Amino acid sequence: MARACQPICLQSEQIGVTIQASAEFSAETIREFAMLIRTLDNGFNHLNHSEITPQAHYLGRRELLKGLATGTAGLALSGWAGREALAQTARPGVLAPLPGAVSAVVGANVMDKPTAYKDASSYNNFYEFGTDKSDPAKYAHTLKTQPWTVEIEGLVKKPGRYGLEDLMKLSAMEERVYRLRCVEGWSMVIPWVGYSLADLIKRVEPQPGAKYVEFITQADEKTMPGVRGGALDWPYVEGLRLDEALHPLTLLAFGMYGEVLPKQNGAPVRLVVPWKYGFKSGKSIVKIRFTDKQPRVSWEKAAPQEYGFYSNVNPTVDHPRWSQASERRIGEDGLLAKKRKTQMFNGYEAQVGQLYAGMDLKKFF
Repeated sequence: MARACQPICLQSEQIGVTIQASAEFSAETIREFAMLIRTLDNGFNHLNHSEITPQAHYLGRRELLKGLATGTAGLALSGWAGREALAQTARPGVLAPLPGAVSAVVGANVMDKPTAYKDASSYNNFYEFGTDKSDPAKYAHTLKTQPWTVEIEGLVKKPGRYGLEDLMKLSAMEERVYRLRCVEGWSMVIPWVGYSLADLIKRVEPQPGAKYVEFITQADEKTMPGVRGGALDWPYVEGLRLDEALHPLTLLAFGMYGEVLPKQNGAPVRLVVPWKYGFKSGKSIVKIRFTDKQPRVSWEKAAPQEYGFYSNVNPTVDHPRWSQASERRIGEDGLLAKKRKTQMFNGYEAQVGQLYAGMDLKKFF
């Protein structure tokens, strides 16, 4: 059996290519493609009946082979890999199903193994329910998510109040497998369900003066016990530059793992910005405001020396109290488990790096 990172040469009378197995595409995956190509020596590699590939997967792989011949293999591999990752994530059967098509957005489906639903839904930061990681799962059942509205206001041509049902119908739902990197030095991989925030932004038509988007979280003392305390100045506020908000990877999420969002994960609607530290992705959103001034966001307001407005994942800029060079992947907690090296922009540099061209990322942290 070939080891990962060793090239496997696929040859036929019509096509001769070499695909490099890597951390994203294992030797086993590449070998499956090899079975679809006619070799010079052996003719077709016929599989045993038990190894026959389902038609839907076969067609996807056939698209890949076309891509190899035309030079578009990178995109083909990315899409096929995303379908494989999602196929390996079973719906937990805890909440109502929320299906979505596999996203075609470049970078929207990483090949990292998804975090177990049990871990993703029980190890959370949601200070409105308490500061311990287990508090949201314990206390978020008090959150009332029906009815739910999101108010759009500020510098837009079409302000208004959207009911949850209207928001969910605004654009087609997609499944996206994103890395999530917490500023505290741990990470997860979560399959989200939602659509690009840009779809909503284009619908409400920002005015020419709009430069930033502010996101405000629900703050209800009756249903969110943490709001009664003084951990932060409530309500929780986050913000993005308008171009960041319009980036196709910026997700308005309504579900995860093929189901509606658990309350402890920010139900019924939240933001997911995969190249930024997790606290930038506001949960349980009730208001979106377009403004010409940079919002004063909650953690920057609470500790400006530690948390900046941008808060992009950056292994070269440490938190004042700990290194950001590596991370602990939740679910990889064995005695021999090693920390992972943190990637620039959480591995999305190719997609979002141009947003920050020429910026001093140590100054604008």
